[in-house]
Amino acid sequence: MHCVDFHAHAFPDALAATTVPYLEQKGSVRAALDGTVSSLLASMDAARIARSVVCSIATRPKQFRSILDWSRSIQSERIIPFPSFHPESSKALEEIAEIRRHGFQGIKLHPYYQDFFLDEKRLLPLFARISELGLILVMHTGFDIGFPRELRADPTKIAALMRQLPGLKFIATHLGSWQQWQEVQEELVGTSVYFDIAFSLEYLPREMARKIILSHAPDRVLFGSDSPWAAQQNTIDLLRSLELGPAREAQILGGNAERLLALAGG
Repeated sequence: MHCVDFHAHAFPDALAATTVPYLEQKGSVRAALDGTVSSLLASMDAARIARSVVCSIATRPKQFRSILDWSRSIQSERIIPFPSFHPESSKALEEIAEIRRHGFQGIKLHPYYQDFFLDEKRLLPLFARISELGLILVMHTGFDIGFPRELRADPTKIAALMRQLPGLKFIATHLGSWQQWQEVQEELVGTSVYFDIAFSLEYLPREMARKIILSHAPDRVLFGSDSPWAAQQNTIDLLRSLELGPAREAQILGGNAERLLALAGG
């Protein structure tokens, strides 16, 4: 099976040694891997995963260049980096274009780590540029385990954004919005938004997970593990435990990802 993990994280080796322990403490979680690309590749081999999308987050505007350069250095047939820019950067529009110019297919943003709300007017031109360039936008959605509960990127805001930019390739992580799954059913199921299943199946009832996935468009659900915060094989096992049927399972594990990446030029 050509499995694609659409939501993984890794860091430069020296940075991983300090970043992973810090984030473990901040979120009261235990990482499954050490946060390096080499450990991710070993996990992929063990779980028979062909490719992983590695999502970075620029927590300050000046991190754009280092993240872009590192993303270029790790890019391979198996590692698909999605760089990041910071919304407060005065050059954000140019940085989005540069990400595309270097051949990347998507961008990762995080409203908590980057301190924004999805419905801020200042962000709309940035999202519009991402859409115009055909890039995929992976957005942390719902609450975050390491932060106070604020409605920064909740289902209502996501639905409103998609009404304004219906062509945007928007991935609402954590099955639509972490720990806001009732609202996901009410606001997002059946829309054009993509969901990934990262760090979600462990946290909601099995029947609710089945209902959300089976009610959504079959081509709009993606496998994602949120590695290193969850083990890739464990997320695959959780997905299979839902008994969605072989066709739907194959779409989620790889087919949908391959089509989406092809739409974004890779």
